[in-house]
Amino acid sequence: MTVHKFHFQIAYADTDAGGIAYHGRYIEMAERARMDWSRNIKLPDGDLGFVVRELDIKYNKPLLLADDIIIETQPISVGGASAKIEQRFIRDTDVCAVMHIKIAYLGHDMRPRPIPEQLMELLK
Repeated sequence: MTVHKFHFQIAYADTDAGGIAYHGRYIEMAERARMDWSRNIKLPDGDLGFVVRELDIKYNKPLLLADDIIIETQPISVGGASAKIEQRFIRDTDVCAVMHIKIAYLGHDMRPRPIPEQLMELLK
């Protein structure tokens, strides 16, 4: 499975008064990385697409103001209607945080449905 790399710089708005990135901002940064990873997806008409069902994050080292980081996004398993994604927040060679996300595929009726074949290619 291919690793997608998204470059990001920690801005003042991402940090507290001490220059440490807020824990909640990691979710926003991860979402931007996933949006970049999936920017070429064409959904079948009417389908809602992928939504986050579960999220787990482990913070190893703080991200700091002006840090240049890479967020690596990689599918780690794929089921019929859901997939698990790992995202790693990397500064230089340090893995500062690791996030695991379970995404589910929803149809227009907001109910889970099988992931369309063309989208399976992104997840493989």
